[in-house]
This record gives sequence, structure tokens and C-alpha cells, in this order.
Amino acid sequence: MVFSIFIISSLMVISASDLNQDFQITWGDGRAKIVNNGELLTLSLDKASGSGFESKNEYLYGQIDMQLKLVAGNSAGTVTAYYLSSKGSTWDEIDFEFLGNLSGDPYILHTNVFSQGKGNREQQFYLWFDPTADFHTYSILWNPQHIIFSVDGTPIRKFKNLESAGVPYPKNQPMRIYSSLWNADDWATRGGLVKTDWTQAPFTASYRNFKANACVINAGKSSCSSNSPSSTSNSWLSQELDSAGEERLKWVQNNYMIYNYCSDTKRFPQGLPTECKMA
Repeated sequence: MVFSIFIISSLMVISASDLNQDFQITWGDGRAKIVNNGELLTLSLDKASGSGFESKNEYLYGQIDMQLKLVAGNSAGTVTAYYLSSKGSTWDEIDFEFLGNLSGDPYILHTNVFSQGKGNREQQFYLWFDPTADFHTYSILWNPQHIIFSVDGTPIRKFKNLESAGVPYPKNQPMRIYSSLWNADDWATRGGLVKTDWTQAPFTASYRNFKANACVINAGKSSCSSNSPSSTSNSWLSQELDSAGEERLKWVQNNYMIYNYCSDTKRFPQGLPTECKMA
């Protein structure tokens, strides 16, 4: 099903002071909780199980923000995943994954973009702050032109719509927001060399201040009407990075990027993916 999205004024704006309105706990047998009258959501992991939640709404394009505070201390072996995803064998997905580490060693922020079931577009970063000491805002801008990953308003990655060059782009499949905290000590920290220290359990990640300016899909129809005039309230639908944003993006990628699939010639001996050649 294809939806035509235009810049319009009837955009549904979701700003959740009560996380109960926008999310539901999906697994964890009581390890996930929404507390403080819906202001805070926590996920916990112990040796028996992790936990997770998902959004009640599906979105097709949006500017989506969430504040996270990651597992503190020795978080080696744990992964906190926060992402958008559709369903099916040719799914689309936009990923933030936070790979835990030993106390004092930096988290790795792992990003990926799947379109029509194809991923392998990993970029990884260190952060320029301690993501366990306080809440920080992790954002996804997804519009018809590009996907921009940002941290505290600083862009770290841009994935352009290059359909004209034959690169599939997420545009037709509504996606839910998902998050989970789980044990991945077979690969998460130093390729699985460092295992989860269960004496430190339970491990806890916290979420607050969810905000989405987004097109919500309900029964196949978008909350974005194509019949209304344009509005500055939904300028994100055509938003580009300005020159200052491009400079900040370059600063992050020059100083904090630790892996870029577009530089991994050994991984792609037949040639780098098309989007890498056009970057």
C-alpha cells in the first residue's frame, strides 16, 4: 500500500506526558514498568529475562524524540535497542542500539537502516558524554528526503533517499516504535569476549519525554491529510540539515565514528553499496 504524503496542517502531534497513552509493555513478566503517573518507563534485565515495549501507534514518516538513560556501571553484554520497524519478510527498520561495556569504557551506539528486508548499513559511534549519568535525547527524523539520526539535537548520521539510483528507501510500510533491554553477550561487547556479569543484575534502562510529530496510520489511512494547506508545524516533512547541521554531522563523523560500512572494502569485495559511492 502506497501513501502519498504532503506538507499539511492536519498532522497529528503526539506529545506524551503520560507514556501509558502511547506505549504498551510487550514482554518481560513484570520487568518493564511505567511509573510516576506515566512520566517514566523502565526496562530491566536479569539472568532469567529481559523486557520490552512497543508503541500503540504505527507511523509513516515522523520526527520522533525519546530521552533515555542507559544501564550504568558494568553493562558489558547488554544491549538496549530502540528502533522503528515494520512487519513481514521485506520489512523496513531504523535502528538505535546501545552496546554495553565494562565500567569506565564507552558505550557503542550502533545504527542501521533496513529497507525491504535489506540492512547491512551499520555505522557505529562513541558518544561525547556518559549516557548513563543522565537522560539524553535520541531522535529520528524520517521524511521522504532522508533519515537523520540525532543525539541531543546533534545529527550523527544521514541516510538519503536514493531511489532514483536504485537504492530502496523506507516509504510505504508503517512502522511501530520498539525498545528492549536484553542479553547479547555472545556478540555485544568486544565481539562476545566480555560476558555479562550477572552479579550486577538487575540492569535497568529508563525512558521519558517521548515526543512525536508524525503521520499516524490507522486502518490504512494516514493522519496526514493531502487536502490541507501547508503549515510550519509540520515543516519536518521537508526538513533538511542547514549548514550548521552539516558541520555538526561532519564533526561527529570525524571524531566519534568508529565503524562505517561505506569504508569496509573487505566486507564488500565486489564493490561498496551504491549509496556509499554517492555520499
